[in-house]
Formats: sequence, C-alpha cells, structure tokens
Amino acid sequence: SVWTCHLEWVSILQLRRCNVHKYAIILTMSFSFKLINEEDSSRRGEILTSHGLIQTPAFMPVGTYGAVKAMSPLTLEELKAEIILSNTFHLMERPGIEVIKEHGGLHNFIGWKKPILTDSGGYQVYSIAKNKSVSNEGVQFNSPLNGDKIFLTPEICMDLQLAFNVDIAMVLDECTAYSKDKEKVKDSMQLSVLWANRCRDRFNSSQNALFGIIQGGVFKELRESSINSLVKIGFEGYAIGGLSVGEPIEEMIKIVNFVSPLMPKDKPRYLMGVGTPMDILKAVEMGIDLFDCVIPTRHARNGYLYTSRGLVRIRNSNNKNNLDPLDHNCSCYTCRTFSRAYLHHLDKTKEMLGSTLNTIHNLNYYLNLMADLREAIEQGKLRPFLSKFKENWEKFID
Repeated sequence: SVWTCHLEWVSILQLRRCNVHKYAIILTMSFSFKLINEEDSSRRGEILTSHGLIQTPAFMPVGTYGAVKAMSPLTLEELKAEIILSNTFHLMERPGIEVIKEHGGLHNFIGWKKPILTDSGGYQVYSIAKNKSVSNEGVQFNSPLNGDKIFLTPEICMDLQLAFNVDIAMVLDECTAYSKDKEKVKDSMQLSVLWANRCRDRFNSSQNALFGIIQGGVFKELRESSINSLVKIGFEGYAIGGLSVGEPIEEMIKIVNFVSPLMPKDKPRYLMGVGTPMDILKAVEMGIDLFDCVIPTRHARNGYLYTSRGLVRIRNSNNKNNLDPLDHNCSCYTCRTFSRAYLHHLDKTKEMLGSTLNTIHNLNYYLNLMADLREAIEQGKLRPFLSKFKENWEKFID
C-alpha cells in the first residue's frame, strides 16, 4: 500500500494486519496555506512549513545576516516569533555559501529551528550595490563589501536559497526607485517577470516554497499585468514589492488596496518592507498576511519605543528620573523589570544591554499586535479593534 500524508510532525504508524507487526513510516510535510476566517477583506490564516506553523497575519523580524540585531534565537522564541527573514545578498557575501552548506543549511548555522524566509537580494542590488549593470541575463555589480565583481542571475539566486534550505525563498526581481516614467517602470516589470519564470524553472523542491514578487510601481495596469503573469507561472505565494522606495504613503496605500484583491485567495499575500504599526493595520485591513520591516529593531537601537499610548523617545530628558515602566500595559521582560530611567541611562551610556532591552520591547509590541489582529479577525471584531487602536495612536505621542 502507498500512504500519502501531510502532517505537522514526523509520525510512527503501527499496523497490526496481514502478519505485519509494525511499520515505521516517515511522513514529510509540504508547504501549504489554510484560510481560517475572513472579516471583510482581512484574513486569518495558517501557513504550514517543514519547520513549523506560521499564524497569519504575521510579522517577520529581520535578521539580515542570519541574526536579528541584539536578539538571540532563544529570546525570539520567548517572544513567540514564528518566522524570521534573512537576506540572500548579504549571506552570499558573508559568510558565503560553502560555510552554510557545511552546516546543513541556514537553520543549523544560526541555531533557529522555526521557519525562515530569505529575500532574494533584489532590493539590496537596488539600494547598496555599486556600478550595477542590468541585462536580461542578470545583474552585474561591484560588491559593497570589497569591490569584487559579482554576477547574479535568477538561477544563481535560486541555487543559493535552495542550499540555504529556507522554508520560503523569493524570486530575483529588479527593484527600482519611485518613478513616474511609465515606460521605464514597464520595462523593469517585464524583466522581473522574465526572471521570475527562470526562477520557477530552477527552483524545484517539494519542501521549500517560492514566492513571486509583483512589480509595476504606482501604475495599476502594470501591477495587474505583473500579477497575471506571475499567476500563470505559478508560485506558492505572492509578494507586493517595489514599495517604500520613495513614493508618497498615499500612493503605497492605493497600490496595496488595488493589488491585494487581485492576488490568489488560496495563497499567502506578503507586503515587503512595510512598516509602521499603522501601515500594517491598514494593510491587514486590505487582506495582507505577511510583513517584514527593520523599523522595530532599528528604532529600538535609536531609542524610539512603541507603547500602547504611542511612541516614546527614551532619550528625552523627561525619562531621566522616571521610575515608571516603559508601558504599564506591556508584560515583556523589559517592562516587567526595568524603569524608564534605567533605559534612558543605558541609552545615554551606550550600553549594549540598552539595545537588547529596547528590541525585546519593540518586537514584543509588534508580535503582540499581530496576535491581537488575528484574534480580532477570528472573532469578527476587527473594525472596532482598528477604530480603538487608531484613536489611541493618534491622540498621544510621548
């Protein structure tokens, strides 16, 4: 007999039939997405990967080099992070593919046993690569690390991410700055579709998922053309890319609101590089499932802390002698244990512990916000939740 199962764990099946005492059957998982509930356009879902479940809507802390700054994997687990993001471009340069392969993949290398998504590096080529030259074949550029010439093709990008053995890989795309030149944006979008097709041809795995990236700038017809082309190719999930690159916030919201309903309902929807708590709430309202952004960790290191009453600037002098916790409504380790005065002191003296405690708090804030959003959608109470949150957010900035 042939037994085909998709389960959340490896199981031993005992059979006592036909003179057979016991069979050990190893069951492996494939990537899948389950929609649990909807409220208007918002979605509550669940992504199954070979390294565990991801409850959506979900926020992915950013660990560019395989480490979320100031955080250990143990602390991330305690904060109930279910997935982190790393970057193919940076890991390709340091430590290099061979070191990660010798560890059996990125999970073993960084000591993180839960799901990982790797960005393809397209954004980094756009933002930090020097002397880049883009062609149909790929992109050539000088390494920002040592100036070496690098040629990155869709095939190389897929080979890297397969060797990393991550749960979700991203296609190589061309990310361009905000532009009103429609023809230029169209050419870039079509190149990204060409590359996506080659990525799909190269990326062949029953365990790992590949997401397509929708491009097209702020032009609706180009965005629609991009997603239609990507759906024809076929991916395990779809991401909205090419935003937060200089366009007005109103343009970003308009594009997300337009694109989200066009994305396949039975696949995860990922908005790349966004954003503030308010940006995330608006995008969840429009049907987005996955988010990543450096804001909570970067702001933590610079003394900007998110609380139930708004944004706190811990460097402000009014915190110097403040014995209160950062947020009375927060139960994270930082708020349970330390005063604002101590966090202010750590920041002023540039102690590393300050970055750690601030990051614990900000990530706890973001991850709890996602949990609250999931609960609200499950209960059909997203609208009142959003209304209350927006009211509190707008009325108080410390």
